[in-house]
Amino acid sequence: MRIAGLQTAGTPGRVDANLTELGQAVVRARQDNVQLLVTPELFVTGYDIGESLRDLARFDPLPAIRAMASAHGVAILVGYAEHTEHGLYNAATLIDAEGHTRLHYRKQHLFGALDRAFFLSGSAPPEVITYQGIRLATMICYDVEFPEYVRATALAGCELLLVPTAQMEPFTFVAREVIRARAWENQIYIAYINHDGQEGQTRYVGNSQIVAPDASVLARIEQGTGLITADVSAQVVTRAQHANPYLQDRRPASYQSLVAVFEKDTP
Repeated sequence: MRIAGLQTAGTPGRVDANLTELGQAVVRARQDNVQLLVTPELFVTGYDIGESLRDLARFDPLPAIRAMASAHGVAILVGYAEHTEHGLYNAATLIDAEGHTRLHYRKQHLFGALDRAFFLSGSAPPEVITYQGIRLATMICYDVEFPEYVRATALAGCELLLVPTAQMEPFTFVAREVIRARAWENQIYIAYINHDGQEGQTRYVGNSQIVAPDASVLARIEQGTGLITADVSAQVVTRAQHANPYLQDRRPASYQSLVAVFEKDTP
């Protein structure tokens, strides 16, 4: 499967402009035979845009994205603020090439005051589905920085982890090094797709990349707006996990203290 990620500064606070940009990116992706396109975290509205986020989140972008996906035959994983009767969630939804919802995920690990000021924490772990022959899942930004969370998703069969992010200064090393480590230690693909530019007090580090199971970088854009593309293969994951069998060589009985601490400390 050929996948792509859209790194962009977007138009903070302008849902219409961001959906227009996404539509243009989908056309370019289709021309390059891309089957799945990933946006940054909270792409539809922007991330650090202040209280206007609450009003903008009342607009449901998914009908427009379903129409976009089905019109061009490209699946889209979009990051947006999901409005519910209980409050807002930092969410990502995968719409397939026929316009159907295949995955829906709410960010569990909220980062800092900005996340916590607006969003509730999700409670469901990443679902792993098969799409175009690849077992894939999604999590959002800070989620991927928890190695046990990624490991649990890999153990559930994930071969391609899609990560919309809003990674900011001074955390360039996360975008460049930590993501490669996560791919290597689980022998899976990771598509980590970030914003560029600045919103409010937040300066984004860019460095979107698609990383292979051997930690090699298949595609990267450091700064600016653009699409990165790469081909991913379930067979590559199978061979990598056989050659470097971290998942098979685990000793779960030795890690029970981690589970016990998690159960004790989690609210």
